[in-house]
Amino acid sequence: MVPAVFPRPMMLIYLTGVLEFMGAVGLLLPRFRSLAGICLIALLIAMFPANVNAALKSTTLAGKPATPLWLRAPMQVLFIGLLRWSTRP
Repeated sequence: MVPAVFPRPMMLIYLTGVLEFMGAVGLLLPRFRSLAGICLIALLIAMFPANVNAALKSTTLAGKPATPLWLRAPMQVLFIGLLRWSTRP
């Protein structure tokens, strides 16, 4: 799913997983909720090219096709909007 231009794709997968986990923990802590929301929004934007790549190359994930781009793009906008709405100060 990671575009070929990025070196060490497995390292990037683990890194994004750690960042997602840290973002989830940040959402649970009122002091960090707003910052966690901003960071998770940035992560969603940064990871979107991988979703585009997977959709365009018909990548399968666990035997299932990746979410089509026509559905994934609005989902990203929805996720970003919900994060912004739920974590604003």
